Amino acid sequence: MTESLEMYLETIGLLREKTKMARVTDIARELGVSKPSVHAALHELERRGLIEHEHYGEVFLSPAGKEASSEIRRRHDLLTAFLRNTVGVCAETAERDACRIEHYLSKETMDKIGELAAAPKKE
Repeated sequence: MTESLEMYLETIGLLREKTKMARVTDIARELGVSKPSVHAALHELERRGLIEHEHYGEVFLSPAGKEASSEIRRRHDLLTAFLRNTVGVCAETAERDACRIEHYLSKETMDKIGELAAAPKKE
């Protein structure tokens, strides 16, 4: 899946968590993109079986979409915590950088980051 589609999936999941609703307008506003861009991405996510989209209505995550969205969010949260707590960058930078790199790291790298983040700090 592309970084862009992962961002859409993550945003849909976050919107549904926060407001219990995800609509094209909400997604466009959150991502700073046009509604036609959202429609194109939703069509592809629907084709992949990750969402269901009611015409002029809500966007719902399928079970596979919920799983993928949760995994993307888990990676994001792990990277944010790692950058803040292990690397020592400020919260804003950690959030921004995690959002940029979460889509590119391998499972192996993420597993190692998880191990490092969980390891007791050496003094």
